[in-house]
Amino acid sequence: MLPERNHSVVITGASRGIGRRIALAFAEHTDYALLLIARTKDDLEETRRLCNSKGNNKIEVLPCDTSNAEKVRSTRLPEDFPTSKIIINNAGSFLLKKLQETSTVEFSQQIQANLMSAVNTTNRFLDDLKQQPHSYIINICSVSALEGRKDSGAYSASKHALLGYTRSLRKELMDTEVAVTALNLGQTESSSWDGSSMDRSLLIDPDDVARLILSITSLSPRTVVEEMIVKPKHGRVPPM
Repeated sequence: MLPERNHSVVITGASRGIGRRIALAFAEHTDYALLLIARTKDDLEETRRLCNSKGNNKIEVLPCDTSNAEKVRSTRLPEDFPTSKIIINNAGSFLLKKLQETSTVEFSQQIQANLMSAVNTTNRFLDDLKQQPHSYIINICSVSALEGRKDSGAYSASKHALLGYTRSLRKELMDTEVAVTALNLGQTESSSWDGSSMDRSLLIDPDDVARLILSITSLSPRTVVEEMIVKPKHGRVPPM
């Protein structure tokens, strides 16, 4: 197997929150090159700066709206950038709104952000992953993919769709060297909760999520984590 430095990790939603913590973990503990994708260039550059303080990884930032299939398909990387070996589909959006109050446009935006971002990114890099001896696709799903939510129905529906896509992709790629994982997260500390009255110290630590992903991508070629559920230790944090 080639050394890590000859491969890269694609991380969407890498400009802040969970995505940034995942990037920092790979920078600190691996030699993988990092392809950091999000919509906001300034925030991506901040993630790059923080990663540079942790390691000497080759880092490329790519400002891109991953929900836009054409923009993702047309992305070009430097010729010397290492081939992708791991995709972490983390980009997404949370809408706190009852279904009866959700417009068609808002519902579509949730599907685009939480499903199609993963589909588009996977389609862009899947051929590269298939050429690797042992590669990974990790989709950041949600416990909302496992049950309905009365206060965020469109979000829940979009995450149900992402989980279904992930399960189907796992079946489709089972005879290849690409391992596919759905990571179903409960409430995790991130900027999504800005302005909320909840006790954020009770939420899942995003560094724990990053460590889990490092562990999942360190397994032997004989093993795959198909699905994992991660929740706050003391249960769902009110008032959500």
